Amino acid sequence: MSHAQDQQLERLTFFSDAVFAIAITLLVIEIHVPHPEDRSDEAWLQALIELAPHFVGFILSFVVIGALWAAHHRVFGMLRHYDASIVWPNLFLLMAIAFMPFSSALMSAHPTERVPEWFYTGTLLIAGLLQYRLIRRVMKAPFLREDVTDEVVAMLRRRALALPSMAILAGILAIWWPGPSNLPLMLMPLIVRVFARMKRTRSIEAL
Repeated sequence: MSHAQDQQLERLTFFSDAVFAIAITLLVIEIHVPHPEDRSDEAWLQALIELAPHFVGFILSFVVIGALWAAHHRVFGMLRHYDASIVWPNLFLLMAIAFMPFSSALMSAHPTERVPEWFYTGTLLIAGLLQYRLIRRVMKAPFLREDVTDEVVAMLRRRALALPSMAILAGILAIWWPGPSNLPLMLMPLIVRVFARMKRTRSIEAL
């Protein structure tokens, strides 16, 4: 890769990292400090207990965005060629990431209602599909380094299917159990590992 291409790829990577970092930071900004009128210990404890859904939403979204960033970081570390055609697929993914603090705040404020849950899982589904599209776009010649094997490419594609799958599962579970339906998403680091170890199947390769 030429020096100019190397600079362009670095700029794209740095910009992407910044968006991920800002999105993660905005998650905690949505948790507002309580101000109970009664300053007793019991009032403070009650105020913090009422914030529990927001704490859970922060942890959940932090895990999801962290998993998306880890995949993005891993994939872009394997690239050797820059092309302007990857800019917009990457920007669409970043748009979904930047939107996640809002959908996370909506879900956290209404943790037992179906529509906010579906809105949240829908955001995750879109982000996961955009990530999968980006990975499919760049994990091939001429973008990849020559030392990246076909097995690694297939593994990364399988890993990228973890978030869309879990988002769909969480959305279905929300029909009956909004709130607890998000539990599968808390297992994202484990689910990603499971998908990475799955053997290549015709159904996955056909996607």
